Amino acid sequence: MEDKKEITLLGAGLIGSLAAVYLTKQGYTVTIYERRPDMRKESISAGRSINLALSDRGWRGLAGAGVDTLIRDNAIPMYSRHIHNLDGSEINQAYGKENQAIYSISRRDINCLLMDAAEENGAKIFFNHRVTNYDINNNIITIEDATNKKTFQISPGLTIGSDGAFSSSRLGIQFTDRCNYSQTYLEHGYKELVIEAGPDNSFLIEKNALHIWPRGGYMLIALPNPEGSFTCTLFFPFEGNPSFSMLKTEADVLQFFEQQFPDALKLMPNLAHDFFANPTGSLVTVRCKPWSFNNKLLLIGDAAHAIVPFYGQGMNCGFEDCFTLNEMITKHAHNWSAIIHEFEALRKPAADGIAELALMNFIEMRDLVGSAKFLLRKKIEGAFYTKYPEKWQPLYTMVTFSHLPYHEALAMGKFQDTIMDKVMELPDIENIWNTQKVEDMMLQLLAESEKS
Repeated sequence: MEDKKEITLLGAGLIGSLAAVYLTKQGYTVTIYERRPDMRKESISAGRSINLALSDRGWRGLAGAGVDTLIRDNAIPMYSRHIHNLDGSEINQAYGKENQAIYSISRRDINCLLMDAAEENGAKIFFNHRVTNYDINNNIITIEDATNKKTFQISPGLTIGSDGAFSSSRLGIQFTDRCNYSQTYLEHGYKELVIEAGPDNSFLIEKNALHIWPRGGYMLIALPNPEGSFTCTLFFPFEGNPSFSMLKTEADVLQFFEQQFPDALKLMPNLAHDFFANPTGSLVTVRCKPWSFNNKLLLIGDAAHAIVPFYGQGMNCGFEDCFTLNEMITKHAHNWSAIIHEFEALRKPAADGIAELALMNFIEMRDLVGSAKFLLRKKIEGAFYTKYPEKWQPLYTMVTFSHLPYHEALAMGKFQDTIMDKVMELPDIENIWNTQKVEDMMLQLLAESEKS
């Protein structure tokens, strides 16, 4: 494929905007069509701005484009999970080693900063421009300008689809031969809520933590904002008992929170209003193959691999897409046939891996993080990792604080689970967990696996 110096991006969200920065720095002329208004001038829809958790993969993606310093001033480090149990007790679980953190940031804030960076590097963004038809076989895209209701057509040399989970660009690929596609919804939805800031913008609960109220089958989480508030999200079944369908009045909501989240309720004076004013969102996993067509279209980010948010890796995975794509551009000297081929080969297995990990982590967060057995298991793993970091890394560390491909982290995590299952079956493990016997057993099991 010939070098294409003009690239069209569909979607100016997080991934599209960062990709535009990389592409302009590689010398490409970049045009972006975005169906939404410019969020820097108009507020985004209330209740749709779940805070995001930036981790090492995301930071590397930002740093590779030279925009990490723009973001860091707006991000709050979270060094631990802070668990709020129903009985009022609280547990703090460090995410990693000392000073390792994930970072809370507003979706709107980071998107605005990345759009600024894209434009400053020469990208042109056309807002209120919606794809109404994508004739993929003839490479003709029809776009409507919502400001005047006029349509026009373009035929780009290369299009990159970064237009999210319900991608218009992906739709074209879905109707081609031998395309595999699935979208799977959880039976849970989400509702954005708020813990207000205290006097003088003070934080009413621990600032540098991701707060979780696990209740078995559902949960509430809270991430900090710079002005002292916390963006909360209730992950809750759509149907059943309890569920969104049962909370029909303000009295229902207040009674439910008084029973299940009493400490949070005290900090949420506008709960009843927010609950009914904010929409209930759905949670979808999207898998597809291929991610490209005829070297004219390439999907990245959620357009290729939307995942549920429970590992905090959706944005980080998308930023890793951008970083890897940039590496391929340099490696293959702008030969897009080679770039697309290797990009898909590298990223598709990783995307499938994090999709599975995210679903697994939902169960951990809502059902396990407060249990004594789970905490002991993590304590044993942590002690062994501290002593033998070359032999063992906890799964969360591999996913969040390393650049090991997600699917390799998943495979290693499953293997380590087989060892930990045996360790946890030891008689009196609660009292012998930090003994030489347990350590020797783990070393032996690891050695046996290396021989097999």
